[in-house]
Amino acid sequence: MSDQTFFKYSNSVLVVPVLAVLLIWGVYWFELRFHVNLNQFGLYPRKLSGLQGVIFSPFIHGSLEHLYNNTIPLALLLASLFYFYRDIAIKVLFIGALCSGFITWGIGRPSFHIGASGIIYLLASFIFFKGIFTKYYRLVAVSLVVVFIYGSLLWYIFPTKDGISWEGHLGGFLTGLGLAFLIKAQVPSTKKYAWEFEDYDEEEDEFLKHFDENGNFIEQKQNELLEDIDALKITYHFKKRDDDIQDTRNL
Repeated sequence: MSDQTFFKYSNSVLVVPVLAVLLIWGVYWFELRFHVNLNQFGLYPRKLSGLQGVIFSPFIHGSLEHLYNNTIPLALLLASLFYFYRDIAIKVLFIGALCSGFITWGIGRPSFHIGASGIIYLLASFIFFKGIFTKYYRLVAVSLVVVFIYGSLLWYIFPTKDGISWEGHLGGFLTGLGLAFLIKAQVPSTKKYAWEFEDYDEEEDEFLKHFDENGNFIEQKQNELLEDIDALKITYHFKKRDDDIQDTRNL
């Protein structure tokens, strides 16, 4: 698969992030408009009723600041996932959301865990580690960009601040790492040069014939090359334009 085929824009790159942002903002608007609190639909660890939060908690946010802080990372990382890994994007998103939710349900503190930050950690972790595992230079570059922009998020997988679901962050991070290792993704084929093939014969290489085994230029070959250059003849043809001829006649 070539770069042109692999890195190809599709509507999902734009549609999925926009839809996700509209959903989380729509839920928050619904709470404000009808004066309701949907936190009870969040994830509550180690209670069967709390399992509903595995599905609903990513769409619920506790404040406008919480919602805003999750909006841009969610949109950018979703767009990156569906652009660079479109063949497995749905699988990563669906399985990742379930697994990270179950991890949070198993290790979380007894409180309602809400917000899309677990999904954000899932996406950032998957895109980073998958790019490193593929060893393809463009995907590795994407991994480095993710680290540069969101590297500071790593600190929040630890209990460093009250009021933040570090368990959800940790669940998303571990799930992204696991999926990057387990789910195979198509990678563009890397161009190979002649010397990289197994049947490559150095003795048949015209370029290497000009060097000895120590890498020194062979004088005989150098002389032959200079003779070929001296024998090269370049002929230039010059044709005057009609207006140049007319100007000459007027002189």
